[in-house]
Amino acid sequence: MNRKFLVSCALISSMALTGCASMSDTERRVATGAAIGGATAGVVSGSWGWAAAGAAAGAAGGYLYDQSKKNEQRAYNQGVKDGQKK
Repeated sequence: MNRKFLVSCALISSMALTGCASMSDTERRVATGAAIGGATAGVVSGSWGWAAAGAAAGAAGGYLYDQSKKNEQRAYNQGVKDGQKK
């Protein structure tokens, strides 16, 4: 496997995750999914095209995960409210 490619993927992923401090939960989860998806597809295939496709799929997965977590939080908050009414 091309060593430069692997180092580039690792560097890009770490740079992307470094700026997460000021991001919202949604932005952080989408960026993390994109970084993991891109790095994984890039390492497996060794192609920038597949790395880009992996990043897109990872971003979509990160967004879906975020929506799931938000639904869980809403359900939890509703349960707490309902429990306090009794």
